[in-house]
Amino acid sequence: MYSKNLLEKLKARLAKWNETAEKTRQKKSKPRFFTVSSVDIDELYTPDKVKGADNDQYYLDNIGLPGEYPYTRGVHHTMYRTRLWTMRQFAGMGTPKQTNERFKYILKSGGTGLSTAFDLPTLMGYDSDHIRSLGEVGKCGVAVDSLADMEILFDGIDLSQVSTSMTINSSASMALAFYLCVAEKQGVPFEQVRGTLQNDILKEYIAQKEFIFPPRPSIRLITDMMEYCTKHVPQWNTISISGYHIREAGATAVQELAFTLADGFQYVESAIEAGQDVDEFAPRLSYFFNAHSDFFEEIAKYRAARRIVAKRMKNKYGAKDERSWLCRFHTQTAGCSLTAQQPENNIVRVALQALSGVLGGTQSLHTNSMDETLALPSEKAVKIALRTQQIIAHESGVANTIDPLAGSYFVEALTDKMEAEAEAYFEEIERRGGVLECIEEGFFQREIARSAYRFQREIEEEQRIIVGVNDYKDDGEEIDIPVLKIDKQVEVDQVAFVQKVRAERDEAAVKAALAKLREVAKGSGNTFEAILECSRAYGTLGEMCDLLREEWGEYVEPPSAMVAS
Repeated sequence: MYSKNLLEKLKARLAKWNETAEKTRQKKSKPRFFTVSSVDIDELYTPDKVKGADNDQYYLDNIGLPGEYPYTRGVHHTMYRTRLWTMRQFAGMGTPKQTNERFKYILKSGGTGLSTAFDLPTLMGYDSDHIRSLGEVGKCGVAVDSLADMEILFDGIDLSQVSTSMTINSSASMALAFYLCVAEKQGVPFEQVRGTLQNDILKEYIAQKEFIFPPRPSIRLITDMMEYCTKHVPQWNTISISGYHIREAGATAVQELAFTLADGFQYVESAIEAGQDVDEFAPRLSYFFNAHSDFFEEIAKYRAARRIVAKRMKNKYGAKDERSWLCRFHTQTAGCSLTAQQPENNIVRVALQALSGVLGGTQSLHTNSMDETLALPSEKAVKIALRTQQIIAHESGVANTIDPLAGSYFVEALTDKMEAEAEAYFEEIERRGGVLECIEEGFFQREIARSAYRFQREIEEEQRIIVGVNDYKDDGEEIDIPVLKIDKQVEVDQVAFVQKVRAERDEAAVKAALAKLREVAKGSGNTFEAILECSRAYGTLGEMCDLLREEWGEYVEPPSAMVAS
């Protein structure tokens, strides 16, 4: 990119500049300059900081052009000049009817995609009337027990016109089956159904812990769904390989990047081992990243992710279709960065985090609401979060050109560093036997725990300032913002509804469908096809998950995976 002559002249200029700069260094504003991930940042970045700066081929091989391999500058040629990112707002609370009303409010306010949050019983594979669901129904998301609930959830919403994301993992097959059945009832062909299912069970074992079945049968559920959707639901992203929860658990940016991509490569290998053609399923894989508070570190993370995925898919897995090389991803602002103290400050945090996602080239974006450390977001807070995205899109000017930060000495050097450190993690994971082995012996969990501990110590020792928490505090302040509360009647109504559905359905059809699912679970058929038949018969999510628990068992995390040191 730069001639050797220029770099030699720069070296001389830097030596002279350094002499002058030394006079003011003693007056620096803080003892250490470092990222959210505790990576030290140099005081100045110049062309010589960029790997391969004296090699013209470096630019072509590692930065290149948008929409061209290795996609460092973006997965589409014209990016937001042609189409803005999808603006999603997470929604899910109480009953399906209540969430349906929130969906319609979001769409009316200018949202262009829906993102569904499910309550804990649904995530863990229990119906609302199960004893373990007591006190949790509808609290942290919407309760969905059967197709009847999904019908209400999307009542009056044309599934041929909206893209829907569903944040669910262990019981993801059931949620997607319910959704496809709603599309059938609306007369929408599966070929027109668009959206994304999180469906990333590996990160559950690593970070979020909402697992049901052991890893290997869980991966079978995923690969069976991938096979079905590749054939019948071609616009659906069957898995959103998620770094978000890994980061929320305390991982650094590099750990989020490396562990997420390692999980993704494990899914690719599992599908190939199951006999699937990489170019048939890979174009529908997508990723889900966290947008934390260190602006440039996050941008570098997204750019490194695209480059790593492109190289791996092409060179290691032999993908020939260019669509298989793309790292398409959704971004959500960092929930763990929000503070209960001075919650209005969260609006500013979210705006900056969202901007990093846009400058990093995200395909869709969710902005958290200012009140999410206190409760599920209120309608006003949701609207402010959505308006934040709209202001970035239409008023900031950042969408006018593609990848405006490319060529920045700092951004390129940080991107190279992120890529190199992620590759070092891949080598370590492989040395330890692979992703599943690392999960079972607790490698990922210990790495994240150490990072989380270090971050908290930096806050407590005031090496790191969190506005309103350990500095710039308002002692004795009262929080004066409306908080959404879920009425206890929600649980009563939802329990009554699932029992009504069971009483009115064709019980013989349900038993036949569940028997088929059991047969497939024991054998080698496609589990998703069997789950779809159970859903059509109004079998409940809990009934299907209980059956699979009986056949596959429940996963218990080994003690070694719980040890932080």
